[in-house]
Amino acid sequence: MNRLMALLVSALVSITMQVTADGFVSMFNGVDLTGWHPCNIAPETFFVRDGLLVTTGKPIGTMRTDKMYENFEIEFEWRHMKSGGNSGLFIWADGVPACGSAFSRGIEIQVLDPGYSAKGKGEWYTTHGDIFPVNGAKLTLAGKISPNNARSFPSEERTLPSPEWNHYRVIANNGDISLHVNGKEVTVAKAASPRKGYLMLESEGSECQFRNIKIKELPSTNPGAAEIARATEGFVPLFTGLDLRNWKIPEGDNGHWKVVEEVIDYDAMSEAAGDKSLWSEKSYKNFELILDWRIKETPYVNPNVRQVLPDGSDAVGPDGKLIALSMPDSDSGIYLRGMGKYQVNIWCWPVGSGEMYGVRHDRQMPAEVRAGVVPVVKADHPVGKWNRFEITVRGNTVKVVLNGKVVLPGVTIPGLPESGPIALQHHGSKKDGVWTSPPSLVQFRNIFIRELED
Repeated sequence: MNRLMALLVSALVSITMQVTADGFVSMFNGVDLTGWHPCNIAPETFFVRDGLLVTTGKPIGTMRTDKMYENFEIEFEWRHMKSGGNSGLFIWADGVPACGSAFSRGIEIQVLDPGYSAKGKGEWYTTHGDIFPVNGAKLTLAGKISPNNARSFPSEERTLPSPEWNHYRVIANNGDISLHVNGKEVTVAKAASPRKGYLMLESEGSECQFRNIKIKELPSTNPGAAEIARATEGFVPLFTGLDLRNWKIPEGDNGHWKVVEEVIDYDAMSEAAGDKSLWSEKSYKNFELILDWRIKETPYVNPNVRQVLPDGSDAVGPDGKLIALSMPDSDSGIYLRGMGKYQVNIWCWPVGSGEMYGVRHDRQMPAEVRAGVVPVVKADHPVGKWNRFEITVRGNTVKVVLNGKVVLPGVTIPGLPESGPIALQHHGSKKDGVWTSPPSLVQFRNIFIRELED
């Protein structure tokens, strides 16, 4: 009974300590990462040690709050454990990184050790305590401006070098931002958009430590929908940025599916005797999948590219023969629910990526289904650039959005398996050192999935 009472008292004390007399609420309990959620990073990238919130710095990426914030004051202490360390606080950020990036659209408040710039404090494009927009966010710079006119710079050098502790106080209200470093305001910026979103701590290369993180929310100024960041509750990362956990590496692959600089990299040369594709460990029924991909290069000239018509058929010439186009090509895709037939294509064909070749070529499928898996618009970015798929599978219906454009509005496919893993597709082969079919010379990153209710 005494033990139970002690536990109850401890819990009540803990709850009481969460809210201070000046209205601040603790965002870190010193024990675990309650209230925080990993974005595109391994779970161990941020952890608790000796009552401190620590990031290893690897991989590069972020950890976000579970909830969005609009207007607020936030205070925290930080220190880098090596000279030149880099980290940051993102505010008003989208829940997932921007396409092809390690970071979300949002506003960053730099958490930078003074030793970072080899050119001296305040003389480079970045310094401690600068404020700047990232990945399409908008911001009006104010006060002292960086030499490249891209960031609000601190008016005064107040950051202490590693391993000393520094105190930040950020006031973010109605899109305006001010930063106090070690007790004095030094950096300001105005008119941010978005101005409501997630808060994030950044991992970028080396150990950084945080403590005494607390926040006080301020009254709303009623942002419009365009000023609110993208919510992503329920999405979980399938790629850690460090390794291929969550995926089944083909037996005998010998390192051809690998992680290079925080992306999944494939050279189309897997030595596996059987299926060479990279399958998820888990099976999925109904889900939304966000996945970034890019074709690295197209060394193979494909002499048999088809001109796909809106009804799903391949165009023929006046002689009744299939029209064959010749062009540089690469070929990969996303397998749905455990079968290669249900593939969302990645390639260089004129019809565009997002096409479902296996369904389109199934003569047993109804005409409306074969037509329904033909992209209504080509939305691919050029070879070498990153693209983003947003694929929704619910029941027998598949919808595909590519780079923000709906390419498959929603096609109901008879026979689509009820459940199964997803895969990153292998394609291509070589003979005597020469490609004999389009290879999967591709990279993937920012893979998130949200399971949906039936």
